[in-house]
Amino acid sequence: MTTKKRRTPQAESGSWVTVVTDNAIGTEKQESEAAFVRLRNPSTDAASLYLFTGGDVQLCEVKAFKEDCRSWFIGQTVQRDGRILYITPMDPLYLMLPYLMKAAKEGKFQPMDQVLMDEEFPACSRLLGCPHSLPSLHHIAEEKEVGSLRFHRYSQEKALQWLKKKVERTVNALRKSNVSVGEGVKSSTYIRVKTESDANEEDYLRYAHGLISEYITEDLSKDLLKHLELPELTSPKENEPPSKKRKLSDLPMEAGEDYTKLNSKDFARKPPKKMTAAQKTLAKVDKTGMRMMSSFFSPKVKAEKN
Repeated sequence: MTTKKRRTPQAESGSWVTVVTDNAIGTEKQESEAAFVRLRNPSTDAASLYLFTGGDVQLCEVKAFKEDCRSWFIGQTVQRDGRILYITPMDPLYLMLPYLMKAAKEGKFQPMDQVLMDEEFPACSRLLGCPHSLPSLHHIAEEKEVGSLRFHRYSQEKALQWLKKKVERTVNALRKSNVSVGEGVKSSTYIRVKTESDANEEDYLRYAHGLISEYITEDLSKDLLKHLELPELTSPKENEPPSKKRKLSDLPMEAGEDYTKLNSKDFARKPPKKMTAAQKTLAKVDKTGMRMMSSFFSPKVKAEKN
């Protein structure tokens, strides 16, 4: 992991503090050719910020971590927006998947340059420039070749099998990293709060499924859950990975014109706290004729002299 100061569009001081994996940027030449673009988020269908490095060699997702009342000293300037941007490599197939699913409604094979057309997000065509995009399409689509041309059509069966492999690889990574999952994990601090035996396979599968679901549509997430032969939970929120419960951290970077907005769900109003038994009893007391507590501390009015 590397921490760098990076210039991005519309930043107040022209710089951001970013945490970048070494394989996200690569060589100095690739770093100099990096470009931030607006693309359609495959999960929310809204605009999110992504990064192409080395021209179009590598696609990276950009996520933001924010805490209140934070700013950065960068050189001789102060960046009042104290967010940290996390930049990590991303499989471009996730972003191509929704376009293939939409084109599948026509029921015919089509060239990918026609499938990846979006008036609102024209930069989506750059996904085809990633070296592994076209060679990997057979994981989520059927292919046909006519002469020198290649045509594709979305395959639900192939896509679910591909996503299942993603889940299994995520499970292996979680095990190797000794990440605690299951009901014994306190999501706010990512630590185990109960001394119990290691989580079973289902716990890991559910946790990994939750992570992968952040890159696919809700309907496809439900289909993947069935494909993994995992029953739906009565209260899924209690078993979601910490990334689903986060407050202001690790969020997709919305690609508004000022690049400073966080998801609106962060500002959802919290439900009122439950009243204690003493508060309920006090609320029932007849307060007729009683003076407010604040009246005892109000300033005394001086009597006017005759």
